[in-house]
Amino acid sequence: MDLFRAHVLVCCGTGCTSAQSLKIIDRMEEELTASGLNKEVKVVKTGCFGLCAEGPIMVVYPEGVMYYRVSPDDIREIVTEHLLKGRYVQRLMTVSTSVPLDQARNVDESDFFKKQMRIALRNCGIINPESIDEYIAHDGYQALAHILTEKIKPLDVIDQIKKSGLRGRGGGGFPTGLKWEFAARQMNEQKYVCCNADEGDPGAFMDRSILEGDPHSIVEAMAIAAYAIGANQGYVYVRAEYPIAVKRLQGAIDLARSYGLIGQNIFDTDFSFDIEIRLGAGAFVCGEETALMRSIEGKRGNPTPRPPFPAVKGLFGKPTILNNVETYANIPVIINKGADWFAGVGTEKSKGTKVFALGGKVNNVGLVEIPMGTTVREIVYDIGGGIPAGKAFKAVQTGGPSGGCIPASLLDVPIDYDNLVAAGSMMGSGGMIVMDEDTCMVDIAKFFLEFTVEESCGKCAPCRIGTRRMLEILEKITSGHGTMDDLDNLERVALAIREGSLCALGQTAPNPILSTMKHFREEYIEHVVDKKCRCGVCKGLTTYTIIADLCKKCGLCAKRCPVNCISGVLGKEPYVIDASQCIKCGACEQACKFKAVVRR
Repeated sequence: MDLFRAHVLVCCGTGCTSAQSLKIIDRMEEELTASGLNKEVKVVKTGCFGLCAEGPIMVVYPEGVMYYRVSPDDIREIVTEHLLKGRYVQRLMTVSTSVPLDQARNVDESDFFKKQMRIALRNCGIINPESIDEYIAHDGYQALAHILTEKIKPLDVIDQIKKSGLRGRGGGGFPTGLKWEFAARQMNEQKYVCCNADEGDPGAFMDRSILEGDPHSIVEAMAIAAYAIGANQGYVYVRAEYPIAVKRLQGAIDLARSYGLIGQNIFDTDFSFDIEIRLGAGAFVCGEETALMRSIEGKRGNPTPRPPFPAVKGLFGKPTILNNVETYANIPVIINKGADWFAGVGTEKSKGTKVFALGGKVNNVGLVEIPMGTTVREIVYDIGGGIPAGKAFKAVQTGGPSGGCIPASLLDVPIDYDNLVAAGSMMGSGGMIVMDEDTCMVDIAKFFLEFTVEESCGKCAPCRIGTRRMLEILEKITSGHGTMDDLDNLERVALAIREGSLCALGQTAPNPILSTMKHFREEYIEHVVDKKCRCGVCKGLTTYTIIADLCKKCGLCAKRCPVNCISGVLGKEPYVIDASQCIKCGACEQACKFKAVVRR
């Protein structure tokens, strides 16, 4: 076995890969060889570290020094200074945001990581996801081995999951152990275990990061679930837009099979289980469990009425359990550390941790995992580093198109399933989009509704017709033609869709509208009564004017205008915008260096 005095870990998740992390690895290996260090320093390709806004990220152990925004041109300096001379490259230890996450010599000293607790993400950024040996070295497949070799009864495994309090991390929050128990009690020779890796929410990348950084945890967890309910076949439904995740997951399945960890007679027992991957074509509705199963069967991905529930009649008409990637990622830890340990994390009704894809108007965009009960304020300000340019926090959207907007007045609400629902939102799969004072909440509602209308499967009338009617009303309001009756109609239609839609995706589609109308109703009224968008976002309610006293008569705005609606005399007269011809593109505002062009 080769021993190394240092390990250089380089993030090779999708974000960092797109920012040349593979070239960084190649350059690092070249420089190590040239410096005679290739026998002393090992380069490890890992999954996501979490601080995506500052990638590509590199961590050097044993010191634990984290370098941000590394480029191939930085590698020679890192090798020469750090690995040869033991001097840290200080300029790469400072992040570009205004928050002093920076200058932390060790990753654990960084504000970004201090309040996090990594359970589902425990191996991401730590191990090479393409190495089964590294996964095994970090307690991988130990939980499966314990269950099979110690001959733990399937119902005892389920009891452990029930006792842990683990709830589904895909959005619904249904108790995982209870779902397994329903399937286990079905008398049928053929049962299935499915994994939902479709992840269609805008801004969400939690499941992708786990598959890219720790795919074996999903393989092991699905095998445990299969043993618990009496299944012998599993399917992972993953979106085809995740090529790195698909490649690493398929590699993990192949390696596990070659090691005898899935396949026939696992650990020399009579338990057999195998896994296949099915690629989704990007339909948002296929994140709904019954639509997903129909898609695996080769049918159109439409939801089906329940009951019967999948645990009774699911894939190919057989008892089936379906959990998402993050839910499965917790299973081996619960078995290894015990249900009581897991239940000791989080809140009374929401146990464990939750992974969020933190994005939008926040300094530290990335992937975070926090104990349930952490407040929105802690995520946005302590972990996320606050709002860029010192602007005010306005709201945070959780749960994607199915969620709602949480206002500043609820910043100190502890995050768990029940609190988010009470606030008019939901946990969802884990997208968390931060909005600042410049965000128009009516426009945000319209943005998410445009997505829902586009992605509706069309099977039921409330969703197919109702969401389009809501979008039409919002377009009317944001174009300056709305009335107070439109606000009443918008709310009435939203409530009807919530009650009448066939599946959860339709039932939750009105959430962005209902939550923004609840917490930001004054903005809707401004749009309707005052014909004004306070943020200057809605073009139908926006005008551009030039302040004569600030105009330097340079003509830059007129040169940039695509429709020639700005007139004036160069060097002699202030320029003027013809509002009747203006298309409100904003090019004049961007061109003016003297802030003479204002948007109102």
